[in-house]
Amino acid sequence: MIGILAVQGGFDAHARALTAAGLPVRLVRTPQDFQELDGLILPGGESTAQLKLIGRGFLEGPLRELAATKRPILATCAGLILAARAVLPVQPSFGWLDVTVKRNAWGRQLDSFEAEDDGGTRRLVFIRAPRITAVGPGVEVLARLRGEPVLVRQGNVWGATYHPELDGPALHAEIFQPRP
Repeated sequence: MIGILAVQGGFDAHARALTAAGLPVRLVRTPQDFQELDGLILPGGESTAQLKLIGRGFLEGPLRELAATKRPILATCAGLILAARAVLPVQPSFGWLDVTVKRNAWGRQLDSFEAEDDGGTRRLVFIRAPRITAVGPGVEVLARLRGEPVLVRQGNVWGATYHPELDGPALHAEIFQPRP
């Protein structure tokens, strides 16, 4: 069962991508929803609103506990902001990925765009997306756009500045499909 933090933002598109990959989905809104999850998605949306709702729902403890279990986590756009070690302008974050991100740095809503990654293997959809401005030594860069990291991984946590859920189930399957 793959959970999707469903307090605000684009959780429905992630649910469709997981379903298309043949993976069971649970929308996570309460601490009880974390029980028996095999992984978790932190979707895009508005990171400061998500932080407030996480606090109101007493979800920070369960989020941190799940991250410590080493089960896979995919953090996209605002989710990446929440997972980052540092955020510009400064705001709280969980620090699961040793990256610094700058909020909305790819532009405003009107500046949204699609592109192909530098390797020509991934379609990238950017909507008010953050930029990764610094990457720590333990972080693996998996995709770049114009030389900049847009998909990273550190241990069990994956971070995407873009919206992979809008390009079908490929990344979701890569991260969450059980391995033989």
